[in-house]
Amino acid sequence: MTRKLSLTLTLAAALAAAPLAPAHAWGEKEQNALLGLAALGTIGALYWKSQQARVAPAPAPVYAPAYAPAPFRPTVSSSGSSIYATPVASAFNSYSYGERQRIQSRLKGWGYYAGGVDAAFGPGTYSAIAAYARDGNESQRLSTTAGAYALLDGLLF
Repeated sequence: MTRKLSLTLTLAAALAAAPLAPAHAWGEKEQNALLGLAALGTIGALYWKSQQARVAPAPAPVYAPAYAPAPFRPTVSSSGSSIYATPVASAFNSYSYGERQRIQSRLKGWGYYAGGVDAAFGPGTYSAIAAYARDGNESQRLSTTAGAYALLDGLLF
């Protein structure tokens, strides 16, 4: 039983019991009993109405971007092919979601990656990996899948 309901019932019982106290005349008791029952009925009706008037909570708002995203255009690597067809992309996408996030986090921590850590391979991730390889004199590793794995494994461990 809710606290509100128990409080209402207690108040109604107290009002109904008040006329049962000794009074000077029998007629007065009857009038008080009638007043107590009327009070009990009024309180019960008010409580019932308050329960019926409850409003369901408003649904959570749905936010949509206020801009239209730019159309997708595949980025081209320095070799002239799409970055999504490179050995780096193949190697990166073969890692688990958590490992891809860890690679991006490490690149971001070292200042190579400026995007969100979303574990998705895109131009930002490709550029960060390429810059990291270039600074470590390991750019030649990016041309083979085995080399890309070796470079990315170095970022993981």
